Amino acid sequence: MINRTVRYRVMSFLDALSGYHQIWMAKEDEEKTAFITEYDTYCYKVMPFGLKNAGATYQRMIDAVFKNQRGRNLEAYVDDVLVKSKTLTEHLGDLRETLDTLRRYNLKLNLAKCTFGAASEKFLGYLVSVRGIEANPDKISAIQSMPSPKTAKEIQKLAGRINSLGRFISKAGDRCSPFFRCLRNNKKGQWDGECEAAFIELKKYLTSAPILVAPKEGTVLSLYLEGPTLQSQRYS
Repeated sequence: MINRTVRYRVMSFLDALSGYHQIWMAKEDEEKTAFITEYDTYCYKVMPFGLKNAGATYQRMIDAVFKNQRGRNLEAYVDDVLVKSKTLTEHLGDLRETLDTLRRYNLKLNLAKCTFGAASEKFLGYLVSVRGIEANPDKISAIQSMPSPKTAKEIQKLAGRINSLGRFISKAGDRCSPFFRCLRNNKKGQWDGECEAAFIELKKYLTSAPILVAPKEGTVLSLYLEGPTLQSQRYS
């Protein structure tokens, strides 16, 4: 889904108003949402947050509502909707189509969280723009402002932050191997000189993290594999 946002110059980012509450409960299921207060027993007439299948139910609704737009001029995940266009003129038409669809199904937006006609914006944890897909600046800042870990728990915290940026770090396995080796070989997570050097180099690398773009037809693509020595085997 994120990859399908590349090379679009104009985008609008929409957010549903209390998304789950816009789906009505089936009459026979209302009593299953009952809760007790000091005054009386009540139940929901709309789908509340917290139901096991609420997320999947909402996503199915979104898929059905925007079935004619998804992948063409719109991407949607739960209550986050992105309208994408190549030009401003196209975008006005795409936005009109989207708003007409929302009105047809009586779905409401939270205008305070909507952005219209933007060149770039955060979507599903990434920064998307005509240039490509960029890492969330907040996630990069979280690592760059982080002091050198002193304990195993702090190293695990660093590893988690690195994992969230993995697709933007070239040869991540090699760059971050000292951190993971430290956790494997030393339960106390003792931070050594090799770890510190790798940490400094990682921070430097993240100052200009690569931008991910969709491949262009006709270009040569290279595949880099990380891991143990690869062995080839011929099958007859």
